[in-house]
Amino acid sequence: MVQTENQYIYIIEKCKSLFENKTKDYGTAWRIMRLPSITDQIFIKAQRIRSIQEKGTQKIGDDINSEFIGIINYCIIAMLQIDLKNDSQMDIPLDKILNLYDSCVHKTLDLLRNKNHDYGEAWRDMRVSSMTDLILMKIKRVKQMEDNDGKTLVSEGVEANYQDMMNYAVFCLIKLEI
Repeated sequence: MVQTENQYIYIIEKCKSLFENKTKDYGTAWRIMRLPSITDQIFIKAQRIRSIQEKGTQKIGDDINSEFIGIINYCIIAMLQIDLKNDSQMDIPLDKILNLYDSCVHKTLDLLRNKNHDYGEAWRDMRVSSMTDLILMKIKRVKQMEDNDGKTLVSEGVEANYQDMMNYAVFCLIKLEI
């Protein structure tokens, strides 16, 4: 598990660096987005990854790795929006938003630790394409929950699904050895 945590932290540091630089460029403009819009952004990225996997070629320069990084950062943005749902502040100072980013990462890393304990790091034997499909399935689940105003009968909520998508994207990047 130590190796996984070190790899996880390495991936997250790359994601956070990009998030920080984009925040310096654009501020927290993403605060205007509703959760369904963020879910759709994640969908666009996952669908592009799947399309490239199936076609074996691409015409846009951004590689699959950058799309997985985008999925991770949009999942964190979604979790931030959930955490900030009662806060109407649109422009959040960089230091505060980076602390909130870290908080989302820590919660999600804790989930990873628990699942890896129970599943024995089964993801290491999975294909990147299978994890891409799981991300797409989680997106469909989140969309259904959003369409049902967040109400579920027996399922975990949207935040847990964002955490799972984030972890799958990190796993994919680990397997792709960025």
